[in-house]
Amino acid sequence: MVNSSRRLILILGDQLTPDLSAFDGADPGRDVVLMAEVAGEAGYVDHHKQKLALVFAAMRHFAAELRAAGWTVDYRTLPEGVPDFATAAAEAIARHRAAILVVTEPGEWRLQDEIEGWEERLALPVLIREDRRFLCTRADFAAWANGRRSLVMEHFYRFMRRRPGLLMDGDQPAGGRWNFDAENRKPARPSLFMPEPLAGADDPVTTEVLEMVAARFPGNFGALTPFRWQVTRAGAEAARDRFLTEALPHFGETQDAMLAGKPWMHHALLSPYLNLGLLDPLDLCRRAEAEYRAGRAPLNAVEGFIRQIIGWREYVRGVYWLKMPDYSAMNTLGATRPLPDFYWTGDTDMACLAEVIGQTLAHGYAHHIQRLMITGTYALLIGADPAQVHRWYLGVYVDAYEWVELPNTLGMSQFADGGLLATKPYAASAAYVDRMSDYCRGCRYDPKQRLGEAACPWNALYWDFIARHADRWAGNHRMAVIVKAWAAKPAEEQAALRAAAAAHLAALKAYGDAARPARPDHPSDDRSVP
Repeated sequence: MVNSSRRLILILGDQLTPDLSAFDGADPGRDVVLMAEVAGEAGYVDHHKQKLALVFAAMRHFAAELRAAGWTVDYRTLPEGVPDFATAAAEAIARHRAAILVVTEPGEWRLQDEIEGWEERLALPVLIREDRRFLCTRADFAAWANGRRSLVMEHFYRFMRRRPGLLMDGDQPAGGRWNFDAENRKPARPSLFMPEPLAGADDPVTTEVLEMVAARFPGNFGALTPFRWQVTRAGAEAARDRFLTEALPHFGETQDAMLAGKPWMHHALLSPYLNLGLLDPLDLCRRAEAEYRAGRAPLNAVEGFIRQIIGWREYVRGVYWLKMPDYSAMNTLGATRPLPDFYWTGDTDMACLAEVIGQTLAHGYAHHIQRLMITGTYALLIGADPAQVHRWYLGVYVDAYEWVELPNTLGMSQFADGGLLATKPYAASAAYVDRMSDYCRGCRYDPKQRLGEAACPWNALYWDFIARHADRWAGNHRMAVIVKAWAAKPAEEQAALRAAAAAHLAALKAYGDAARPARPDHPSDDRSVP
């Protein structure tokens, strides 16, 4: 007989938060928590091995945290072969004779769409609750966006600063300015002290997960070790404290800089823990503000850090839920080229791409400028299909979930949404890479040459990109001057640049099934454009 009051509380893998809304009104002595490592989530993109290990290890530790707090946790491991969440829920409902299923709204549209059909499939009430871990609800963002001709992030950011009063002096922004980004674009000095992040988790649970991932996903992207990530709330909090005391003071001025062999720089490396639910975004922002108020970190660093969390992070989530599901299919520039095979290997003579992709393979991590201005800009310049670029980013980074990754990729990086997120495409020649990094010093190509054997391919690709879309850019106030510069070049130089770009593009090899064998442990091994 069905228990007339027992709830089954489903906790998804990125909802590892003790006060999650799904727990509201629940009774640990009566209700049951369901957590499941399901094959569908493990294989819907080519996840980096460390991403799989991070999520599974964090889930298992969170289950132990709940049990210690008195909860009954029904935990299904990946080797049990549960194909999807609906199956896990149906089996748990029968096992525990639950009368209602409660879940906090998922972060990804495809899961929301699936869960909304569960009442009929499971034949019991399904309660989907709002995710209050974000500062701006979906409804609040839709209300803010309503009637606006453009969704300018800076306007949203000021709205978000005022709501909790972060970095505010009365009704004015601290320091008299909302944004100190102009002070945060300095190239890095190799002599500047750059702290190493904490050592990664080393415990029996994590070891078991690493062994499982190694056995079940040997062909997945990236290296499994060294594993540098925290998998518990205490570990995430220790990483947070390390950043605030050792890295935040220099985070601002060097946040856009890149150095070979320095993957961490002064970045926080906290986004995986925020996105899993191990850290609270508002608490993190208040702690960063306290460092500024105490005189231990400069305003430009703290403001830039807070803007990434309550500004950009909340903004892209809002855009995602406002525009999905149609947003994922947008391709305004009509880009169709497959990503080159070196995106999966790092095997390229272009030192900047080799460095960033190699770092991604090794750690499942690259900071925001490496993603935007190296792997992202190159994909933009060659006209890579944004859907394939999206699948790559979603798989290879440990902090990537569709709600945050898709708008960053299709909108910010690839301009596939036609300018909804970005007022101009983030196109750049080799001069930008040379200015903001030391990558060019170890490269066979010369960033200052546009033509010839030694010329950096970025330069010809940049002008070819401008030429391909000149009519579109001529109407963009931030791009029109570049179109005029292209038009002013002699016809012979234009032809030579476009020929050089064409030769480079013709030499690219697409990543295909011959490069790596299909794997039976994946529901889909199709690496073509979805």
